[in-house]
Amino acid sequence: MKSDLGFYDFNPYINRPRIKWPNGARIAFWVAPNIEYYELEPPPNPTRQAWARPLPDVQMYSSRDYGNRVGHWRVMEAMDRHGVRGSVSLNVALCDHHPEIIKDCADRGWEFYSHGIYNTRFVFNMDKDQERAMIKDVFDTVKKHTGQTVSGWLSPALTYNEWTLDLLAEAGVQYVCDLFHDDQPQPVNVDNGRLISVPYSLEMNDIIAYNVNQIPPRQYLNQIKACFDQLYKEGAESGTVMCIPLHGYAVGHPHRIAAFEEALEYITGHDDVWVTTGREIAEWYYAHNYDQAVEHLKLVKGA
Repeated sequence: MKSDLGFYDFNPYINRPRIKWPNGARIAFWVAPNIEYYELEPPPNPTRQAWARPLPDVQMYSSRDYGNRVGHWRVMEAMDRHGVRGSVSLNVALCDHHPEIIKDCADRGWEFYSHGIYNTRFVFNMDKDQERAMIKDVFDTVKKHTGQTVSGWLSPALTYNEWTLDLLAEAGVQYVCDLFHDDQPQPVNVDNGRLISVPYSLEMNDIIAYNVNQIPPRQYLNQIKACFDQLYKEGAESGTVMCIPLHGYAVGHPHRIAAFEEALEYITGHDDVWVTTGREIAEWYYAHNYDQAVEHLKLVKGA
C-alpha cells in the first residue's frame, strides 16, 4: 500500500526561496475558463459513468450546452472589460464542434491548454500507448486550429493514471493544474524532463461553489475577495498565484455574471497584480525560480 502519491515532495510554505514576479508584483492572477464538450451518449468507461442519471440525460446535457451557446459569451465580454485574458482549459473536440468559440478566444490572444478531448472520456483504464496517443491528438488538434503549442494540462474530468505525469513531461507539457496542493508553483516528480504544477483552485472553482456548495453569487464574490486579500498580503514576502476556474454553464448565468465581474474589478483595481496566463506563469517560473526550488527541495529532503 502507498502512503504517498510520490508526484511531488513535501515543501513547507515557510523558508522557501523567494518568488519575484515581473515588475515586483505580489500575486500572479489568472482566469481559466473551462470550455468543454459533453457527449450525450459517450463510450462507456468501466470505472466511472459520464452521467449520474440514466441515458439520455437531456437535462444535464442541455445545461452544459448552455455554457457554449450563451454563458461563454457573457464570461468573455466581462473579462474583456477588465483586460483579463483567459487560459482556456479546452476539451479539444470543441475545435470541431464549435470553431466559432475557438476563433473568438484566439483572436483575443487567449491561451489554450488541454482538458482532454471530451469531458465524458476519462483516462481511467487507458494503457500507456492509448494515453500517449490521446496526448498527441490534443497537441495536433490545438496546433491545427490555433497555431499554439499546448503548454498546460488539466486531465479530462480530473482523471489520472500513475504514469500520466511522466507521459505529459515526455510530450513537452510545461505545467499541470490537477495537483491542488499549494499556492505557489512547485516542481513535479517525473522520470524524464521537467514539469511543474501551477495553482488551480478547486475552492474558487465556480462549479464547486455553485453546484457542490450551493452558495449564492454574493457569497462567491466575497469568497474570491477573501482569497485574493490573503494571497495578496502573503505575496509581499514571496509571490503567490491565484486562479479562478470558470464554466460558462455555471458563472455565465444572468444572475451570477455581475458578481464575477465585480470580483474582476476588485482584483484588477489593486496595484502589484500580474494579470497573466498559465503559460506565462510557468515560463517565468522556469526562467527565474525552478532551479532554486529544486536545490531547496534537496536540502529539505536531506534534513
